[in-house]
Amino acid sequence: MSSPNALPSGRQGLSSSGRAILSGLCASLIGIGLARFAYTPLVPVLIQQGWISPTEAGYLGAANFTGYLIGAILASPAAERLGAIALLRAMMLLAVVAFFACATPLSFPCLFLWRLAAGIAGAMLMVLAAPAVLPHLPEHRRGLGGGAIFTGVGLGIALSGTLVPLMLEAGLVATWCGLGALSLILTGIAWFGWPHQQPHPVSPAAADSRRPNWIVVAILIVYGLDAVGLVPHMIFLVDFVARGLGRGLHEGALDWVLLGLGAVIGPIAAGAIADRIGFSRAMRFGLLVQGMTVALTAALSHPIMIALSSFVMGAFIPGIVPLVLGRLRETYAGDPRRQQRAWARATISFALMQAAAGYGFSWLYAASMNYRLLFAGAAAALLFALVIDLSLVRDRAMR
Repeated sequence: MSSPNALPSGRQGLSSSGRAILSGLCASLIGIGLARFAYTPLVPVLIQQGWISPTEAGYLGAANFTGYLIGAILASPAAERLGAIALLRAMMLLAVVAFFACATPLSFPCLFLWRLAAGIAGAMLMVLAAPAVLPHLPEHRRGLGGGAIFTGVGLGIALSGTLVPLMLEAGLVATWCGLGALSLILTGIAWFGWPHQQPHPVSPAAADSRRPNWIVVAILIVYGLDAVGLVPHMIFLVDFVARGLGRGLHEGALDWVLLGLGAVIGPIAAGAIADRIGFSRAMRFGLLVQGMTVALTAALSHPIMIALSSFVMGAFIPGIVPLVLGRLRETYAGDPRRQQRAWARATISFALMQAAAGYGFSWLYAASMNYRLLFAGAAAALLFALVIDLSLVRDRAMR
């Protein structure tokens, strides 16, 4: 007898699990990898060709972040009303439409609206894709499966530094349309790969659980502090190498490529480690590695150290995501609805702290003109997150 979650045989080139993971990867690639990161290399050309002003470029970035917050807030209640799979498909299509709509520079408000829509779509895809897939995977493969899903984020970072510059040679309109066409193809690949959703009965133990909310709150704070620790590499790395260390734009671009390579490998590596040693231990190990790496970046300026930190921190930009998701799944074992709501709150926490850190570090640099202070602050945030996480272990041991 076939499993109720199995896909029809005519649609099954891969196993049903493999198709589901591929669908999740396509969702993260469209929603975050392309809808967010592909915008960055477009900015200089958008300004140069008069589509937007430098100030408007910043507002368009803010529009995407704002949309991301809105989408993260609305994702869970919208999925409960409309169904997760229907909403995932709709948001992938919305991202596609947003790309094609941006190809027509009618006005700045129109671009703002569509970048806002892209942010909403990206957040909903980020919140809903993995929870829709992971319950249908074997327990011992969920870390690796979650890592594979979020590899789409790393692929988007890599494509932002390789494919998009090549597409720009054909012009802005062709680039926007090319991104839309690529997203449409990925949507088609993912369309029939999503698992057939079944009602998730909540076990009596889960329903009656009075697990203290502060445990989840602590995990969300740790995730937000991790976002703070990632910001200097995400925003200031290239300029730090090019101008701060005086090594030129070419060297900075090479380090950005290393960051992208790390982002492709990071989620799968993090998920595989979590499957072996558990999500809690893997996350604490990740916080320690990140904190030490960023601290050494602040203290040392040797090219090998900078290259290593670019790769390691690039790996954790998407690599931290399956670890946090796994922690929340363990905390609310047997209650998928609470897992999804907690994951939505985690996404909000990450987005808020990331935005706050972006503004805060920008102010700190403007006041000090010292990049090392930014990396020192990021290292402090990561090590503080590790202390909070270790306090959870100590508290459980004392109970």
